[in-house]
Amino acid sequence: MVSRDVRHCGRCAKMSRARLLLIASLVTIAGIGGWGVLDTQSLIDLASVVVDRYFESRGWFVMLSVTGMLFLCIWLAFSRYGSIRLGADDDKPEFSTPSWIAMLFAAGMGVGLLFWAVAEPLTHFAFSKDIMPSPIAAQQALLATNFHWGIHAWAIYGSTALAIAYFTFRRGAPMLVSGPIEALFPDETWAKIVGWLSDFMAIVAIAIGVGGSIAMGVFQVADGVDVMMGGDGAAGWLVAAVFAVMVAAYLPPLMVDLGAGMARLSNTAMIIAIALVLYVVILGPTEFLLNSIVNSFGDYAFAAIPRGFQTLTFFGDELGAWFQDWTLTYMVWWIAWGPFVGVFIARISKGRTIREFVLGVLIGPTVFSVIWFGAFGGIGLFDALQGTGGLLAMTESNVERVTFTLLERLPLPWLTTVATIAAAFLFIVTSVVSAAFVLGTFSTGGDPNPSPRIRLIWGMLLGLLGAAMILAGSIDAIKKLIAIGALPFVFVCVLLCVCLVRGLRQEVRNAGR
Repeated sequence: MVSRDVRHCGRCAKMSRARLLLIASLVTIAGIGGWGVLDTQSLIDLASVVVDRYFESRGWFVMLSVTGMLFLCIWLAFSRYGSIRLGADDDKPEFSTPSWIAMLFAAGMGVGLLFWAVAEPLTHFAFSKDIMPSPIAAQQALLATNFHWGIHAWAIYGSTALAIAYFTFRRGAPMLVSGPIEALFPDETWAKIVGWLSDFMAIVAIAIGVGGSIAMGVFQVADGVDVMMGGDGAAGWLVAAVFAVMVAAYLPPLMVDLGAGMARLSNTAMIIAIALVLYVVILGPTEFLLNSIVNSFGDYAFAAIPRGFQTLTFFGDELGAWFQDWTLTYMVWWIAWGPFVGVFIARISKGRTIREFVLGVLIGPTVFSVIWFGAFGGIGLFDALQGTGGLLAMTESNVERVTFTLLERLPLPWLTTVATIAAAFLFIVTSVVSAAFVLGTFSTGGDPNPSPRIRLIWGMLLGLLGAAMILAGSIDAIKKLIAIGALPFVFVCVLLCVCLVRGLRQEVRNAGR
C-alpha cells in the first residue's frame, strides 16, 4: 500500500509540475506576443539594450561554447562512443538517409536560406569593400556567410539533439531538455529545479525564434507575390494577407500525426531548393559560379575552426559592431532554435549510431549551404564586381526583394519566382508545425504526441509572436528579439553536453568496454 501511495504521489507531482510548466510558458509567450503587438517599440528597445550588453560582456563565452560543441561532436564521431546506437542495439532508422537529411535541414534552416541567399554575402561585401580590395572583400563575404551557416550552427543542433536522443532512446528519459539532467541526478532536488527551468527557457527560446522565422517568411513571400503583381514593394495589406494564409496553412496539419506528411513536405521543399541551385548555376555565369563554389569550399575548410575562436577584439568598434550584429547574433539564433531542432532531430533519428548521426548532421547540411551561397551569393557578387551593382544597392533598401530581383534577370523568372515562393511557404509551414509539436511535448511533461488542442494553442501563439515580429518592421529588430530569447539557453546547451559525456562514460564503464 505504501509503495502504491508513493508512486501515486510521484505521478501527481509530475502532473503538477507539467501543468505549472504549461501555464507558465503559455502566459509568458502570450505576454511577450501581446506586448510586441501593443507596444512594439518598447519591446525592441529593451531587447536591444539587453542583447548589446550581453554581447559586449559575454561574446567570448558564446563563441567558446559553440566551438566546444563542435569539438565534442567531432570527438564523439571518431571515438569508441561512435558505435553506440540511439535506441536498442537492434533498432533501425525509421527514415531513409535522404529523407532524414531533408527533414532536419528543412526544420533547421529552411526559409532563412531563401531569405539571405543573395542578401547576406552582398551585405558583408558592402561592409568590407571600403577597407580591402574588392576581390578579397568578395571572398571574405562568402567565407563569413558560410561560417554563419556551416558546421558550427549544426554542431549546436547536433549536440543538443544527441543528448536528448541518447537519454530518450537509450536510457528511457522523457524527450525533454530536462531529461538528461534528471536522468543523471534522479534524486537531487537541484536537478529537478534546473530541469524545470531548462524546459521553460527552451520553450521561450523556441517560440521567439520560430516567431522571427515566421516574420521573415511572410516578408519574403509577400515580396515575391508583389513582384508577380508588378509592384515595387509589398503593401501592408499584402503582408497581412500572406500572414493570414500562412497561419491558415499550418493550423490544419497540427491536427494530425507528425510523420510521413512532414517527410513529404520537407522532401518537396528540398527538391525545389536543389532545382533552384541548378537553375542559377546553369543559366547564370556558370564558370564564375562553379569557381566560386569550389573556392568557397577551400576557404571554409581551412578557416572554419580558427574562426570559431575569433572575437575581433583588436579591430576597433566598427568591426566589433559587425561581429555582434552578425556572427554573435547568428550563433545565439541557432541556440534559440537548438531545443526545437534538437528534439525534432532526436525524434527522427532513432536507430542511428552516434557516428552516423554526427556525420550526417554536420556534413550534409553544411555542404549544401556552401553550394547554395556559392551559387546565389556568387551571382550577386558577380553583379557587384562585373555588372551594374544593382543587387548590391538593393540590399540597403529592400533586402527581402534581392533574391527575386536576381531571378528576374534570368530566363523564366515567373516560374522561378513561383518556385521560390512555394519553397519559402513550405519551409515555414514545416518549421511551425514541427515547433508546435515540440512545444506541446515540452509543455506536457514529455508527451511525444501532445493533444491536438495543445498543438493548436501553440500554433496560435506562434502566430501571435510572428505578428509581433512583423510589426517590428525590420530584420535587425527581429534579430534582436530572437537573440534575447536565446541568451539564457546558452548555459543549458553547455550543461547538456556535460550530461551527454557523463552518460556515455557511465554506459561504457558499466558494460566493461
